[in-house]
Amino acid sequence: MDQDINYIEIEKKWQSKWAESHSHSPNFSNLEDKFYCLTMFSYPSGDKIHVGHWYNYGPVDTYARYKKMNGANVFQPQGFDAFGLPAENYAIEKGVPPAESTKANIGKMREQLQRIGAMFDWSNELNTSDPKYYRWTQWLFLQLHKNGLAYQKTAPVNWCSSCATVLANEQVKEGLCDRCNTQVTKRDLKQWFFRITNYAEELLANLDDLDWPTKTKHMQRNWIGKSVGAEISFSVKDNNSKISVFTTRPDTIYGATYMVLAPEHPLVKKLTTSQNSVNIDAYILEARNKSEIERLAADKEKTGVFTGAYAINPFNDEEMPIWISDYVLISYGSGAIMAVPAGDERDFEFAKKFKLPIIGVVSEDGQPNESGTCYSDHGICLNSEKCRKTKHFGECFL
Repeated sequence: MDQDINYIEIEKKWQSKWAESHSHSPNFSNLEDKFYCLTMFSYPSGDKIHVGHWYNYGPVDTYARYKKMNGANVFQPQGFDAFGLPAENYAIEKGVPPAESTKANIGKMREQLQRIGAMFDWSNELNTSDPKYYRWTQWLFLQLHKNGLAYQKTAPVNWCSSCATVLANEQVKEGLCDRCNTQVTKRDLKQWFFRITNYAEELLANLDDLDWPTKTKHMQRNWIGKSVGAEISFSVKDNNSKISVFTTRPDTIYGATYMVLAPEHPLVKKLTTSQNSVNIDAYILEARNKSEIERLAADKEKTGVFTGAYAINPFNDEEMPIWISDYVLISYGSGAIMAVPAGDERDFEFAKKFKLPIIGVVSEDGQPNESGTCYSDHGICLNSEKCRKTKHFGECFL
């Protein structure tokens, strides 16, 4: 290789020519073979780009170049997602107003991003902290609110006391903030939510027509999260409370042997007996320090605490112990489940660990199991004082 070649000067020369000729700006009047290449915008909560930006933009720009060299009219914009508490925390750390630090960070990051030689169309740069931009996000929010599509409710969030900000599940690593390693706790905050469930059918129907990989479509369907089922109300023994449960398989209710509430469920305190309150309080505190990803991990050992209360199965009048466990999330359904251990792997693992009855009411082909078999690790019915017969499927036997 010729050691006299000055690669830095060569890059500067051609990058200047590309900028002067606007070679990365698309022809918006020509709609033939158009290709819109959009990646996530940079977040100026620091004053420089890092290797993660390269990891994100490099492969995408390579594909954009490939498309352009094959005749596509490529539009690859760039911008800055410039609002947020991390940007404000950076400003506090540096002792300057956030508007000043964010503007300075954007200037430096823009210069660095231009030097990587990507085909960004800087003539269409976007900045979310620019009033010309966020006036439209505010307008859009008002339209959603006027039409009943935006509403407030209190919900738990991941909270870093050092950063004084909410964290996404992905920002919590082994219970610690991935930025400052402070212990992350759960905090109940009033938040805004959008009623995207109103559009679940339309979103799901139009997924089929998208030219996306099958894996991506599957992930999107899971994110939309439509479930078809029934809501069942369970009375509580010696208590005037009702527990509402959403289930996609109401036909398995004869195999429900216990109930589980999310630790954050509003009825937990009301249902917990005095003998169980210490253990319940300790478990709730422990659960609030875990992210949803940790709680739902497939290899996570099931844990839980008995409240001391019992629910009544409305179909067979059987008493079912009410537990709390962190594998049930307050953000899904009603935050409570009727546990059918013979039909759900997580319920099965929980029942085996805590020696709860497991009644088989669904066969391998998905049809009712007429025997209603009760399984036990101990060779005896786990509720031997009052054998759990069902009124529909007959004998409970080993």
